[in-house]
Amino acid sequence: MRWYKSNLTEVLEKLSTNIHDGLTEKQSNERLKQVGENVISDHEKVSRFYLFVQQFKDFMVLVLLAATLVSGLLGEYIDAIAIMAIVLLNGILGYFQEQKAEKSLAKLKELSAPVVSVFRDGEWISISSRYLVPGDIVKLKTGDRISADLRLIESKGLEVEESILTGESLPVHKHTDVISEDVELADQHNMAFSGTLVTRGNGLSVVVATGMSTAMGQIATMLSSTDRMPTPLERKLEELGKILIVAALLLTAAVAVLGIYQGHPIYEMFLAGVSLAVAAIPEGLPAIVTVALSLGVQRMIKRKAVVRKLSAVETLGSATVICSDKTGTLTQNQMTVRQIFVPNQQLNVTGKGYQPKGKFMINDHKVNPLESKPLTNLLQHTLLCSHAEVMNTKGKYHIDGDPTEGALVVAAEKAGIHRKQLSEFKSIYEIPFDSTRKRMSVVVEDASGPRFVITKGAPDVLLKRTSWIQEGGKRKPFTPNREKKVNLVMQQMAQSALRTIAVCIKEIDPQKEYQDFQLESDLTFIGIFGMMDPPREEVAESIKSCRQAGVKTVMITGDHVHTAQAIAKQLSLLPLNGKVMDGYQLSNLTDEALEEVIDDVYVFARVSPEHKLRIVKAFQSRGHVVAMTGDGVNDAPAIKASDIGISMGKSGTDVTKEASSLILMDDHFATIKSAIEEGRNIYENIRKFIRYLLASNVGEILVMLFAMMLAMPLPLVPVQILWVNLVTDGLPALALGLDQPEKNVMSRPPRSQKESIFARGLGYKIISRGLLIGIVTLIAFVFAYHKNPNHLEYAQTVAFTTLVMAQLIHVFDCRSDSSVYARNPFGNLYLVGAVISSILLMLLVVYFEPLQPIFHTVDLPYTEWIFIVALSAIPTFLWVPTKN
Repeated sequence: MRWYKSNLTEVLEKLSTNIHDGLTEKQSNERLKQVGENVISDHEKVSRFYLFVQQFKDFMVLVLLAATLVSGLLGEYIDAIAIMAIVLLNGILGYFQEQKAEKSLAKLKELSAPVVSVFRDGEWISISSRYLVPGDIVKLKTGDRISADLRLIESKGLEVEESILTGESLPVHKHTDVISEDVELADQHNMAFSGTLVTRGNGLSVVVATGMSTAMGQIATMLSSTDRMPTPLERKLEELGKILIVAALLLTAAVAVLGIYQGHPIYEMFLAGVSLAVAAIPEGLPAIVTVALSLGVQRMIKRKAVVRKLSAVETLGSATVICSDKTGTLTQNQMTVRQIFVPNQQLNVTGKGYQPKGKFMINDHKVNPLESKPLTNLLQHTLLCSHAEVMNTKGKYHIDGDPTEGALVVAAEKAGIHRKQLSEFKSIYEIPFDSTRKRMSVVVEDASGPRFVITKGAPDVLLKRTSWIQEGGKRKPFTPNREKKVNLVMQQMAQSALRTIAVCIKEIDPQKEYQDFQLESDLTFIGIFGMMDPPREEVAESIKSCRQAGVKTVMITGDHVHTAQAIAKQLSLLPLNGKVMDGYQLSNLTDEALEEVIDDVYVFARVSPEHKLRIVKAFQSRGHVVAMTGDGVNDAPAIKASDIGISMGKSGTDVTKEASSLILMDDHFATIKSAIEEGRNIYENIRKFIRYLLASNVGEILVMLFAMMLAMPLPLVPVQILWVNLVTDGLPALALGLDQPEKNVMSRPPRSQKESIFARGLGYKIISRGLLIGIVTLIAFVFAYHKNPNHLEYAQTVAFTTLVMAQLIHVFDCRSDSSVYARNPFGNLYLVGAVISSILLMLLVVYFEPLQPIFHTVDLPYTEWIFIVALSAIPTFLWVPTKN
């Protein structure tokens, strides 16, 4: 269907929709069933069977299976079947781990999918873009990533960057006119296509195609790779794994050679060596890291932080600077007009939030705003220059649109001025707001009067373009004396922590064409709004916590210097000797000069997006790991350049979210603090189970090596080694990944990104505890064997149970860097449950008679357990000097 050749009436009729009510919920559900979800199909998914088979592709597992086959051919059927069963069980556990990780990552992908504003049942609602259907009426605004193919209904300065589809790097200006001739995709200027980006303006559109029916779907172009790249930590661990594999193979080879030299059967030592290698090599470490990362990410979701890139989880623990927006992040993002200035008159406005109820006061006396012509004139013009709408959902007022515009609309409604009363005015052209220009303008046509421009924005920007002032119903020159009075009012508002917005107008000739710069020059000043966005209650405490954690918080805002400074002091963000810098000062500094002073600056005011990028790079040049927040399309470069890009889930544009590695679902600064805390904890939990796994593996290898060196019988048979690996490695290691943060996690300095995984004494703890686990297991074996030298299986059972118990007791020591006494053992019930499960599985093979011949175990008298538990506790409770 060539939608660009049809007029809007035909398009809406063919799609059975209308712009007054949109689709009904019933219609949208029926269409969703017919056309499917609005997604570009991923590459062919790996079948579950293939994923299961992948668990057995590891070289050592294949060698073990081959060795098991040899065992079976030599008549050792029970051992062969037992080992095959353990390998199968291990594969099943690995399969479920990978499935869980994949589901977690898929959930993350869904959570970070674009949200669109759609008109259904006569109301604007926000939905995930995957639920869009043909016929939906959709709003477009600057920064949106377009999620379906659209026919434009309304375009106000709308420009779309379509390079992903057409290769054209410059944004394309869009209109709604019918295109009569046949044109290529790049020339369909009344259409917007899935995957492209709104760079300017806003508009209204109707969905004509979704999913694989879009232009993007038809050419099978993927917007981004669906393959997950390994994080730096995973890559580091993969390299570590290769080193450990070599070390483990050398040690197990030594065990096998020594055993053969001492007269043990070759096939028995070969099988023992391979079993030991399989148990000792941490081939499952990357999978467990992925699961731990994804489980940690799920916890972060509960704390309102969506991680788009797993590498951010690691980087969070290293953050030293948070560069934060003020509005909505440090403050409540509930702008409320508190003061209004019209020439020679200043009013206070009461009321809270977005409820359109309040009084207008002059010197504590209530006034009727409709009796003041300058005030009515200001409110009416401001309403015409705003897109926000006040919504009332079940008695709760909220804003659909920009919060600043929302505050202005609420102020007008408090005065009894509503948009429907201004229906005779028609907006015919718009110059959208831009954070660099710090202003927006609309050209409005009065059905019975002239055409005029309304411009609103930062007062210091507008006053430079102002030549006139509206006083006493007349236009008068904007003399230096009058400008001084206006600047004084603006400064007083800013010192009261009020954000200021100025409004200007200009009458233009309808017969004449104007350039944008001409529309926004020679303006007439009509008033200023002073609005308050109160600081969030929890932010001051979060900033304090970050400071204790060695993380500096920096406020970056487009507000006036005095406003920013007042808010920073309220939040205890600005220390006694902390500096405040504005955009003008920043522009006059070279990069080198900025780097010299950047550590002393805590507030940047009146800055542009280009300044934000310079600030990030200056901090990074000083060796800082920078977290940067933003919401607008122009913030994307700074967010992408930062070490941890953070976008706003509510107010952020789609392009900012795509550039970020973390999305704040509630836009709260406190969520950043929580994310840093969780990020640190995830990294520490990964260190915990690495410590546990490697210490256990060292113990397993050493007990066998020491026995061979002492010319003793095998303390463990192959099937026992594999069972120890299955019982003690999997569940407890995963449970450590669920450990809650230690109390001092936010009182430690940030971790250096160059820090080795074995830093802070971890390598020493692994070797020392592993050595002790190996020694106590060997001692248990020697005592049991000498007590009854004719009953080798009894001694092997004692060694087997001692090794398992030593590892399971040691897991509680791994929960803290200091000692086993530092944390309540019942603080992680998942770990308690995992340890109890592992003990029960161990007891099953010891006391359940049908399994005894398979695992070469015998019943142990209960008195033996006192000896076993006492020995097993030594590696954990024996004091070993710690090297930090």
